[in-house]
Amino acid sequence: MNFAIPRNNNSEMVLYIWKIIELPFISLSDLIYELSFELFLFSPNNASQFIQKVIDNNLLVEISNNMFKLPSNLTQKLNNWHIKRKAQILKKIESSKKETQEIDNFDKNNLNKFNTLLKAFLDKGTINRAVTISDGAFNIIKFDPKSKIIKAEVKGSNDVPYNIEISINDKFIKHNCHDFQTNRVKNKKFCKHLAKLFLLLKKKNEKSASFFLESITNEINNWDFLI
Repeated sequence: MNFAIPRNNNSEMVLYIWKIIELPFISLSDLIYELSFELFLFSPNNASQFIQKVIDNNLLVEISNNMFKLPSNLTQKLNNWHIKRKAQILKKIESSKKETQEIDNFDKNNLNKFNTLLKAFLDKGTINRAVTISDGAFNIIKFDPKSKIIKAEVKGSNDVPYNIEISINDKFIKHNCHDFQTNRVKNKKFCKHLAKLFLLLKKKNEKSASFFLESITNEINNWDFLI
């Protein structure tokens, strides 16, 4: 949600104010006080001038005795914003529940072969960061136990996606995120991207995902972690 102050657009500015004050109507004096001493958007004099300007442009409607409310078109926009905001909050809550459940399942299921193998490559907290990455951030290009190759892309903070390449035959893992390059390579550990990738591969085929992890584990001293 964007809460940047839209100072160059009076219509959006009125909506911005109403998103914060959350009142069906307000008196002129209270509105001036809110704008000046609660929200610190204007001096009292400038607040009065702004209010008069938006009244003149039908962006505020007087209902009685210096009480004002939004006009119907802005009320509809505000309602739509609330609906969208509620959907975003519910989506975030659901995502948070899913992340917590995924972490709990991973922590508790210590007898699972895949979990045991993956944990060997994780520093504390990596799995917590991994589950926060959206499944949709990954493009799994190749996951082939026969050719023993994994190739994937993952959206990061930059416009250009990070690359991941794993080859059992050539015994290397290559990845180009900053954390992997600076912190993980020297200790042959996984960053959050690699951890998340294997969690996704587990969903596709747990046996094949475990095969790759076991192949790396069994000959870890012969594997290169490349940048």
